[in-house]
Amino acid sequence: MPADPIQPWPLVERPSRLFPVRPLQQLLRARGHPVAVDGIFGPQTESAVRAFQRSRGLPADGIVGPQTWPRLVVQVKRGSSGDAVRAVQEVRKFHDLSDGEGPPFEVDGIFGAQTDRWVRGFQAAVGTPADGIVGPITWRAMVSGMLAG
Repeated sequence: MPADPIQPWPLVERPSRLFPVRPLQQLLRARGHPVAVDGIFGPQTESAVRAFQRSRGLPADGIVGPQTWPRLVVQVKRGSSGDAVRAVQEVRKFHDLSDGEGPPFEVDGIFGAQTDRWVRGFQAAVGTPADGIVGPITWRAMVSGMLAG
């Protein structure tokens, strides 16, 4: 069996201000844990992570790692909407290398044609099936920072 080409789930914890805190915050919101999407893994985000972990029978350590991520991610695809789509769009915004060329990219929570094109391109670039469905493998590639500058 070939080696897994996708990087492992990242460890994200307080006091991080680095990627993927914003997508993590959107996913917490998608799972019913309202937090500010400010890119700061502070006390509010840590508390929401602990509450999520408790709700899923996980050790409530406040650290988002390989046990928490798979339960936190939400599968989305074209036609989906909401905070989980915003999380995908936050990843896209992080990867945006356009230097302001072209129209600005909106984090609007609507998985339309533009988001679908980006997801399929991302999937092809990391070597996964480019089906436009953001499931666990695509999420892992996205939040691990694959293809980041």
